Amino acid sequence: MVQQSAPVVSTVEGQLQGVIEEGMYAFKGIPYAQPPVGALRWRPPAPVVPWKHLRQATTFGKSSLQSREDCISGGGGDPFPMGEDCLYLNVWTPRMEPQAKLPVIVWIHGGAYVIGASGLPPYDGVPMASRDAILVTLNYRLGHLGFLAHPALLREPGGGAANFGLLDQVAALQWVNRNIAKFGGDPDNVTLMGQSAGAKSVLSLFCMEAAKPLFHRGVAMSVYGLDEMPLEKARLKAEALIRGMGVPDADATPERLRQLPAESFWPQPPEHSLAPVAVCGDTVMPQSILSTFKAQQQARVPLILGSTSDDVSVMEAMGRDPMEILQALRENNVPLGLLYPGVAPEEELARQACRDILFTLIPRQVADLHLKVSSVWRYYFEYTATELRPEFPDGVPHGSDVPYFLDTVARCPPTKDVLSDEDRAYSRQVSGWMLQFARTGVPAASPEWPQHRQGEDRTLRMQPAPKVEHNFMQLRLNAFLLVASLINGADRGTGGRTGPQRSSHHGATPQKRSRPEGTP
Repeated sequence: MVQQSAPVVSTVEGQLQGVIEEGMYAFKGIPYAQPPVGALRWRPPAPVVPWKHLRQATTFGKSSLQSREDCISGGGGDPFPMGEDCLYLNVWTPRMEPQAKLPVIVWIHGGAYVIGASGLPPYDGVPMASRDAILVTLNYRLGHLGFLAHPALLREPGGGAANFGLLDQVAALQWVNRNIAKFGGDPDNVTLMGQSAGAKSVLSLFCMEAAKPLFHRGVAMSVYGLDEMPLEKARLKAEALIRGMGVPDADATPERLRQLPAESFWPQPPEHSLAPVAVCGDTVMPQSILSTFKAQQQARVPLILGSTSDDVSVMEAMGRDPMEILQALRENNVPLGLLYPGVAPEEELARQACRDILFTLIPRQVADLHLKVSSVWRYYFEYTATELRPEFPDGVPHGSDVPYFLDTVARCPPTKDVLSDEDRAYSRQVSGWMLQFARTGVPAASPEWPQHRQGEDRTLRMQPAPKVEHNFMQLRLNAFLLVASLINGADRGTGGRTGPQRSSHHGATPQKRSRPEGTP
């Protein structure tokens, strides 16, 4: 057997030496921008300074500063080490010939824009690379260091941005565009994938002019129906945050803000956070995602959208009370008895209604808008590992689908210790659809997974035996489309949306619940 040597690649910025993992080439901790520290804090990512030596790319770079405990409890793993110097990405590839022209999948992690990291176990790139694709994962600035709309920053020369974390994602895509061919990848065949806040990010990139030339299709998993925060409201939160950190408005110059210790932004009162959304109205996102899609100004490339059967498991972390949403639906005369016949008790009705208005509706809403400019496919993920099914009677929790889409079920809890042959086969099938989509722009032949069509509403239900359903939840979703604003309005006076500092977002092990007998 020939001993493989540590791989070396020459990027535009300099040479990198990676490692070999299970026969695949892995390059970790690659800087795609200068460290966003000091004078570069709250500025668009600056180009990397080239290096002359051989740089080691054998360990993950630092994750964005965040609550380590919340990331661990969210189910994804430990983001340590962390630091303000966090703009790094990772590449896994099966071969490094420039002529290979392999499809490139760029994964954007979730976590409500306040937690998460590119090197967590569910995002391991070996399985996808072993099937002749390249996986890229990236860190981006989180929390107040990544999303801040303070007037002092907005006013400074070259300012006007609040969504620095989204600008980081564009910079990472620019790195892919100029370097991925050296890793065997095709810069003209890049697929974005993301879950939760990562799915929000995918759709945001669809809306950003600077990003549109850099990718060719997208997958948005468990995107949620919460609108981006208007700039004026985000400004008020930023001012309150900085005042609370001991800097009066009169002293809040950009220089003074950049002197605040990075670690001091955690923890801060949750009512000052923007999570789990970004800002609309700044120079990065002039309008909301939905407004951009309604105006048909989004990227005109194929898109897959979907959710899980228990995405609402993250509701508490999002600072929302399902019973309050249920009450608001009743006050607006939504015929819940007709939409959910026989569902009881009230808590179960609230759970299902919130799941559908917050998570099940938005994929159809966006799909209906996007099919005017490109191809769209929809799914509803309902598969739980065979041994875990009794523990999750409500279905698939938020984030628990990620290991199936990236074929990492054998690498992360809770599936890795209980995996059956059926689970492995299912993971291979689901990830196979993603690989096919990355290669061709079509996830499967039409009978297996047909395109979404307005009025036909065809959705692939990813059950143990996948099946295509026509007019999936049509009555419910039609009714909720008329009152979708309730979910955004429910927190107007409470600070609810702005509260989460954690969010189950990647292969999580959520709280197990018993479901009342007789409920679907």
